[in-house]
This record gives sequence, C-alpha cells and structure tokens, in this order.
Amino acid sequence: MDPYSAEGELINIHNHFHQGQYQEVVDFDTSSFSADNALPARVLVLRARIALGQAEDVVAEVKGAEEPDLEVLCAYAEYSLGKTDAALKTVEKLASSAADNVTVQVVGGTVLQAAGKSEEAIALLSQHQGSLEAVALIVQIHLQQNRTDLAVKEVSAARRWAQDSLLVNLAESWVGLRVGGEKYQQAFYVYEELAQAPSTASIRSLVSQAVCELHLGRLEEAQTALEQALKKDPEYIEAIANMLVLTVISGGDASDYAASLKTVDPNHALLVDLEAKSDLFDQAATKYRAKVSS
Repeated sequence: MDPYSAEGELINIHNHFHQGQYQEVVDFDTSSFSADNALPARVLVLRARIALGQAEDVVAEVKGAEEPDLEVLCAYAEYSLGKTDAALKTVEKLASSAADNVTVQVVGGTVLQAAGKSEEAIALLSQHQGSLEAVALIVQIHLQQNRTDLAVKEVSAARRWAQDSLLVNLAESWVGLRVGGEKYQQAFYVYEELAQAPSTASIRSLVSQAVCELHLGRLEEAQTALEQALKKDPEYIEAIANMLVLTVISGGDASDYAASLKTVDPNHALLVDLEAKSDLFDQAATKYRAKVSS
C-alpha cells in the first residue's frame, strides 16, 4: 500500500506538511508507524523543522549520516544557512549515486532549482516512480520557466492516477492562478477550504487565499486574509510581500512593507525584480534631457 494514499499511515503527517502546518508535523506522534515508514516520517519532521527555521539543529542532528535521505536533508539545511557551494556539491554527488531515492529527488531537486539549475533539477525529478511531490516540484519549476503548457500537461497526467490528492489539487491551483479566467475562482475554492477549516488552516493557506482574492479583484477580502496571516506571524515573508503588492494596487504607500520585506528577506524575488526594473528605468531616463526653451 502507498503510505501516502488515503488509506496509508503517512497521509495525515504528509498533508500537514503540504498544508504548511509545520509545527503539527513536528508534534505528530509517529510512534505507531511501521518500521518501513519510520524514515519517511522522520524526513517529513526534519523538513518541517528546516521550514520553521531550525536548520542549524537539523545539521547538527544528521551531519555524517550515511543514509541518502538524511545526507540530502543535511545539504538542504546547509543551503538554507547560506552554505550553498558545499550543499550543491553534496546534492550533485547524490544525484549521481542515489538518483532513484525519492527524498534525493525531491529535496535535491529543490536545492538545484534554488541554485538556478532548473534543467538538472528536472532531470533528477523526472526519475521518480509515482511521486506526487516530484510532480508538484516539476510543476513549480515549469511555472517559474513560464512554461505553463508543460505545467498543465504534468498536472493533467497526475490527475489521471492521483485523483483527489491534496498535492494534485494544490498543483492544479498553482497552474490555475497562471492560466487565469475561471481558474482563479477554482483555485480560490481550494485555498479557502484549507484556510478556513481548523484542521487544515495555516498561514500559507491564508496567504494563498489572499493571492486568489487579489486576482479576482477582491481587495478588501485579500487584505483581511493577509492581516490575519500577519497577526499570526508578523515576519511571514510571503504575507509581507503580498501586502506590499496589495498596497501598491490600492494606491497606498507601500514603503513600510518594502522596508519590512527587506529586513526579513533582502533577496526576496519581489525586491530583486523591483530593483532591476528601477535600474532599467534609470538607464532609460539618462537618454532623455529636458528641453530648455530659449
């Protein structure tokens, strides 16, 4: 039996992780899991701890481990701490020696994509054998490459064999937000259900709901969701970034949100993009001079 299927014993902890409920993953009682699922469960817990900012503790715990799952997790934690060269070296080694390991595929693919090595990431992820996490990451990479057509194909293929899996629903929602039109509303329904149900609610789902509201032009509702997210965690990066966007769209002064985002994540994609566009504007402006009438 697939441990991540509706009948599998990892389904709940797995869903908690992908719903962004990282503390629930860490606190999950895994004592009753079978021996075969002990390592996959530990992997989810360690990944959740990295997401919660405990990368240094994870490195200390798994450094020197021989299992590919733990070795790649150590590399992922090190990458998140800024030790990018060493982490990439480890991931590239594992991509060669343990490419059939699903944790190496997913976590290694995450590191490769973060390092800008999209083709290498897809090559590693494409070796999966029915891993929805690998599918979801491939979809994200295609969307970042602006290859919505490939993302649509990936989701459609997964839908045929995964049916109502949470990850397929999420991946379909990511694609829907790129495709637009009626897909915005469909994505909203997915995130609203996750954000409003106590058993599935998380800051991530609140922000995702807000993004859908933004696309649908419902600015007040988007603001409410983002305010709820920031109340839970004032330093949640994506909530700050989307509040910045919302404020600009609404015609307000977004300087405070820009400053906050720069404090918590100075290299955030939104800030990098804004700076690049500002530089382009300045370059264009130098080509023009005000005419002075004589």
